[in-house]
Amino acid sequence: MKGREERPERIKIAKVINTHGVRGEVKAIPLSDFPERFNSLRTVFLEKGNGYTEYRVESIRWHKNELLIKFEGIENPEQAEMLKNKYLTVKVQDTVPLPEDSFYFFEIVDLDVVDVDGVKLGTVQDILQTGANDVYVVQRDKGKELLIPALKKVVKQVDLEKGIMVVDIPPGLLDEEV
Repeated sequence: MKGREERPERIKIAKVINTHGVRGEVKAIPLSDFPERFNSLRTVFLEKGNGYTEYRVESIRWHKNELLIKFEGIENPEQAEMLKNKYLTVKVQDTVPLPEDSFYFFEIVDLDVVDVDGVKLGTVQDILQTGANDVYVVQRDKGKELLIPALKKVVKQVDLEKGIMVVDIPPGLLDEEV
């Protein structure tokens, strides 16, 4: 099995889309499946050049399905404008704990995929969100992609320490390549 890619340092939880008002607030779209996480949010990191700058949250409130955020030190619309189109990130260790057998996308991408007999099928390259269930895009060694539904009857085990996902491929899903 190949080695896993290095775990990301931060994950995106929202994107600043505009300024709001005259006090330096910004409007952001949440990217998290856990809206309650914003109730206790005190510190975020925004990309700046090749690194990140830490911002302390002075206040945060919901307006419709968007966030209105006031950061310490951002006092006017001109300063807030500099944050437009930036992502709010948090350190991975500050992510919301998930229920058992649930994983963040960054934990699934780059896993080696093997069938129940231990035969390597490929590596997870992407995850498609279809509405009904997610679909793992697995890059095969021979170049063709394999789409695996993220269902318990198909995905039998995810072992993050070993970097593998064990799947039971339904008949017809794995066409033999000629």
